[in-house]
Amino acid sequence: MSDRFANFREFYPFYLSEHSNRTSRRLHFVGSCGVLALVALAIAQGRPWLLLGALVCGYGFAWVGHFFFEKNRPATFKHPFYSFAGDWVMFKDILTGKIKF
Repeated sequence: MSDRFANFREFYPFYLSEHSNRTSRRLHFVGSCGVLALVALAIAQGRPWLLLGALVCGYGFAWVGHFFFEKNRPATFKHPFYSFAGDWVMFKDILTGKIKF
C-alpha cells in the first residue's frame, strides 16, 4: 500500500490494517480511556502535568500493542496527524460496535 494518502478517508483502511490484532486494539482502547481520564483529571484538579501522563498512557499502551502483538511500526512515525485521528475514530468504532473489541 502507498505511503502517501490524499486524505484521511484513504488513510483509515490502512490504519485499520495495521491494527488487525485484537489484543493490540484492546490496548489502544485502554490507552485511550486512560487518556480521557487523565485529561479530565488535569482539568478538574488544575494539574497540567497530568497531560504528560495522558500522552505517555496513550502512546505507551498503543506502542506495546504494535511492538509486541502487531509486530509492526506505529503509523504515528510516518503519519502523526492521521494516526492520531485514526486512534479516536477506531475508539469510536469500537464503542459503537463497528469494530470487534
